[in-house]
Amino acid sequence: MPTFTALTTLPGKAPAEALGEAMESLSPEPYGVGVFEIEDGSGLWEVGGYFTESPDQAGLALLATIHGAKPFAVSELPETDWVAKVKRELAPIRAGRFYLYGSHDAETVPADCVPLLIEAAMAFGTGHHGTTQGCLRALDRLLEQGVTAEKVADIGCGTAVLAMAAARVWPGTPLASDIDPVAVEVAEANLAANDMQGRVTCLEATGFDHPQIAAAAPFDLIFANILKGPLVDLAPDMAEHLAPGGHAILSGLLNEQAADVAMAYEAVGITQIEATEIGEWTTLLLRKT
Repeated sequence: MPTFTALTTLPGKAPAEALGEAMESLSPEPYGVGVFEIEDGSGLWEVGGYFTESPDQAGLALLATIHGAKPFAVSELPETDWVAKVKRELAPIRAGRFYLYGSHDAETVPADCVPLLIEAAMAFGTGHHGTTQGCLRALDRLLEQGVTAEKVADIGCGTAVLAMAAARVWPGTPLASDIDPVAVEVAEANLAANDMQGRVTCLEATGFDHPQIAAAAPFDLIFANILKGPLVDLAPDMAEHLAPGGHAILSGLLNEQAADVAMAYEAVGITQIEATEIGEWTTLLLRKT
C-alpha cells in the first residue's frame, strides 16, 4: 500500500495545532497527523499528514494559506520493509561497557560487556542515536569512578534502554516513565526480551508526576533523554527529586542547545560536570550540590 506525506512548517504551537486539526477534514482523509516543535530555536512547528492515497493538493494549499503556513511538500514514500532495513543498517553498538544488539546479531555479543537486546522492530532508542549513546557512555564513566546508584529514574524512557542498563549494573529497581502509553508497552516488551521482567518498573507519567515516583524519591541518578524545552521545564522538579550528591544525565540536545540547559540546571543547584558531543548531539552529566 503506498504512503503519501504532506509536510509544512509555521510559527507557533496554537496555529500549528489548529492546522493539524483542520487537516482531519480533508478528503481523502489522512490516517495520521503529527504536530511537532522543531527544536532548533526557530520557533517553528512542523505539521505533517500521512495518506494511503494522493492527498488533495488544492485543499492543502488552501489550508496553508488560511493558517499562514509554508506550502505543503507532498511526496510518496517507497514501500519498505522497515524491520529488514533496520536489521541491515543498524549494526551492534558498543557504548563503554554496554553492547546493544538485535537478535539477528546475538552471536556477536562479546564476553566482556553488559549486553542489552533491542529488537529491530523497536528501533527507536536502540543506542544508534547519538543521544542514547551519550547517556550510556556517561553512565559508563560514573561506573568507572566507582559511583553506585541505588535509586534510579529514567524520565521520558522511550524503550527504557537506559533504565535497563542501570538495572544490569546496580541493585535496586529503576523506575522508567513516559508520557506515551505505547512507549511504556514497548519498554515492558524490551524487559521481557532481555529476561528482565520485574527489574524495572514502567510507568505512564508526565515528567515526575506519579505517586510511585514521589514515593521513591530522592534518586541517586536520573536520566532524561528528551528535548531542550521539556528539560528546561523539568529543572525545578529534577532538583526536588534528586538526592544531594546525586547525578543527572541529560540528552536529546543539539550541541548549540546544551549551554542553555546547563544554565537552567545550574540555577537550581545541579552543576555540569561534563558535556560530551556525538555528532550534532550533546549529553550533559551533572551533579546536585
